[in-house]
Amino acid sequence: MEIKKNVPNNTVTRKLTDIDAPTGNVYESVTIIAKRANQIATELKQELNRKLSDFSSSTDTLEETFENREQIEISKYYERIPKPTLIATEEFLAGEVAFKEK
Repeated sequence: MEIKKNVPNNTVTRKLTDIDAPTGNVYESVTIIAKRANQIATELKQELNRKLSDFSSSTDTLEETFENREQIEISKYYERIPKPTLIATEEFLAGEVAFKEK
């Protein structure tokens, strides 16, 4: 999954009128953002598990565990990226999330 560069890493105060503008209802907008955030979190988790599965071994014991720099760098990268809710909110406000009204 490609993460955009313009997504902030911390919380940003937003106007409710900006959030409810696409749907006309704040609660519908928040529901759409939450569903998209769940999709993003699932994608990121699958991607991380795929990358870390290369490092797992079937016979891990305390004596055999050693520090792997590449594994640490991958983990640090995923810790630094913005949270899924921030990514989903940016996508929603940019009009990149498709949704249909019931």
